[in-house]
Amino acid sequence: MKILFYDTKNYDRESFDAALEAFPEITVEYTKSDLDPRTAALAEGFDAVCAFVSSDVGTQTLEILHAKKVRLVLMRCAGFNNVDLETAKKYDIPVKRVPGYSPEAVAEHAMALALASNRRLYKAYNKVRENDFSLSGLMGFNFYQKTAGIIGTGKIGAAMCRICHGFGMKVLAYDVYENESLKSFVEYVPLERLLSESDLISLHCPLMDSTYHLVNIDTIKKMKDGVILVNTSRGALVKTDDLIEGIRMHKFAGVGLDVYEEETNNVFEDRSDEILEHSTTARLLSFPNVMITSHQGFFTREALEAIAVTTLQNAMDFLAGKESPNDVK
Repeated sequence: MKILFYDTKNYDRESFDAALEAFPEITVEYTKSDLDPRTAALAEGFDAVCAFVSSDVGTQTLEILHAKKVRLVLMRCAGFNNVDLETAKKYDIPVKRVPGYSPEAVAEHAMALALASNRRLYKAYNKVRENDFSLSGLMGFNFYQKTAGIIGTGKIGAAMCRICHGFGMKVLAYDVYENESLKSFVEYVPLERLLSESDLISLHCPLMDSTYHLVNIDTIKKMKDGVILVNTSRGALVKTDDLIEGIRMHKFAGVGLDVYEEETNNVFEDRSDEILEHSTTARLLSFPNVMITSHQGFFTREALEAIAVTTLQNAMDFLAGKESPNDVK
């Protein structure tokens, strides 16, 4: 099987080349171009394409892939809201994904953002670099015996619940589907109660119609004053203009974001000018209690290895005609 790998970074090539040693039936060619209607024709002569959550796998792209006889779309991520599933089904192009490559990696990054925001580590680091060892502006609060509110308790959210429990926090959760394995230390509650009682709120839910702009001015007003908000899931879960309004209202002690509404790529490598073009992102960066990272929550050696192995195994399952829990339907 020949796979064209779109939007290649150096670390993608390294992890997939290492994993390919165990998959001699598969060959991969890499391109730096992301998948969209302009680049879909590059897949001529390939059996499958490998795309990311930032790729445009919409109607026009899939029509071109079908015309080029591409038989499979491999998403090297959990998200697939950028894929036109109806068109994929129309052309009998299966879509496979990587639903749980390293939940601990993302959850650990979420807690890192929470801690850094709470204890003003970024501000402290910059002060000390300028030989200023004063504690002014650095006060945080203990997480121990405080309340964590986890919205979404899939694999990543469950990992975050365990981390918060390990910190000695009371853990509240909200999800349409309750995770039975967490109920010995997690209390499932209505969203309004979670918002009103939580000192730390961390988002771990997929982006759907029902979760789009889940954090908006109405839900922000229901939060406790001095709450810490963390989003390592999808940028559009948060309405950025309303978040900015909430920050100006002094609702938040800190905000940690690894994703943002304007995000168009998995990382903004060599795209600093692109970030600054987006007014809301630039405005967020201007607040001293906001910490933003470049969608690096997944970015660990273990996660990259798991993504590569699962993606290639998905291709092998397709060749063997096997159904898989990684099939997107």
